Amino acid sequence: MKSGFIAAFTLAAFTITSLTGCVTVSEEHKGAAKGAGYGAAAGAIAGAVLAGEGSRTKGAVLGGLAGALIGGLIGNYTIDRKYTAEQTATRYNYQPASGTMVRIENITTTPTSVNAGEKVEIQTTYALLTPSATAQTNVTESVEIRYGGDLVGNPEATVAHTGGTYTSTIPIILPADAKKGSYKVIATVKTDSGKDTRETSFTVR
Repeated sequence: MKSGFIAAFTLAAFTITSLTGCVTVSEEHKGAAKGAGYGAAAGAIAGAVLAGEGSRTKGAVLGGLAGALIGGLIGNYTIDRKYTAEQTATRYNYQPASGTMVRIENITTTPTSVNAGEKVEIQTTYALLTPSATAQTNVTESVEIRYGGDLVGNPEATVAHTGGTYTSTIPIILPADAKKGSYKVIATVKTDSGKDTRETSFTVR
């Protein structure tokens, strides 16, 4: 059964004017959907995607960069479904009576050490466990990037998923004058009934 994936991106903590757009993805192109209607201002790009559940989708994520990352660029957001609802429920020995649950399995930055002007990818894998294998649940994926305790970036996406295990990737091209040092990355995935958070980091050398 084909169900919709809707990505609606919001910006928190930064005031940036941007354009949004969307594209309806046909069956033959659902494996690589790309958001249309790009807009950019102060290091932010916006887009939205509709695609078949379970396919790899791609769209431009809306995010804010400020402080140590001003002048950087947040690139195409992608998400892959790794396991079905049934497979995920089996892996967690999940019982429908437990209600909707979300668990972050892993968060990574690639590479972990990068030069100013280069790209770092933030990848989050999480399990969405739901009583119904076919009903969609709104999930908010957010990432905070902190430098010296200050918030310098926070892309956020609200998506509609059926149960399953998902991996989302946000690439960030750092500005040429990005400050050297350690950047903390905090990923949060939440639904109406709960959330989970994990941390990692990368270093600008």
